[in-house]
This record gives sequence, C-alpha cells and structure tokens, in this order.
Amino acid sequence: VQLQACGGGLVQAGGSLRLSCAASTRTFSSYTMGWFRQGPGKEREFVAAAINWSGGSAYYADSVKGRFTISRDNAKSTVFLQMNSLKPEDTGVYYCAASLGGTYYREISYNYWGQGTQVTVSS
Repeated sequence: VQLQACGGGLVQAGGSLRLSCAASTRTFSSYTMGWFRQGPGKEREFVAAAINWSGGSAYYADSVKGRFTISRDNAKSTVFLQMNSLKPEDTGVYYCAASLGGTYYREISYNYWGQGTQVTVSS
C-alpha cells in the first residue's frame, strides 16, 4: 500500500489547512488511518485516527482536540485532516499511516506510512 500525503504549507497562526492522504489500495475501508507529526527537534507523535469501519470512531491527541478533524472517504481511498485555529506549536512534518489493527495511537500499530507533508505555522 502506498500513501501519498499533500496539503501542507505555510500559514499564519489562527489559520487553517486541510491535509489529504490518498491510498493505493482497494481495501482502504479495512484500514485504520492515522495522522502523526514530528516537530523540529521532537519525536514523532500521534495526532488523530479514524477507525476502519464506515461511521467509525475518531480519536485525537489532547493537543488538537476541538481544532482538528479527521475524516475519510472510503470510496476514494482518501483520509483528510482539517486543521483549524493553527498554532506555531503545530509546526512539523505530518505523516499519514495505515493500520490493520492494534492500538491506534502507537506507531508500531501502523503497517504503511506516507512520505510526510510539511506544515509551518508562523506567529
């Protein structure tokens, strides 16, 4: 499975961005899809996950709750991350990932990773 993320860019604090991640699989609905990020000098961290069944639950890191929304279009094999009220601390490389099972916030649970897209939030 190949994952292609896009939508990153430079935005001022308080602004919005929408990330997309397209997957090259016909069994997209079988995967839990997650977003992770790695800020400058930081370890990669969990951001959000959309569980693998239609209408399934979404989970968020505390730092993005109420500001970020994950969604998925199983027909188009695509997962989205709508990011609102962006803060400078949201700066980093954002990765999408696909999981066949396991704990949704653990990197080890994800079988496939995209190449990452840079998000920079200026103050």
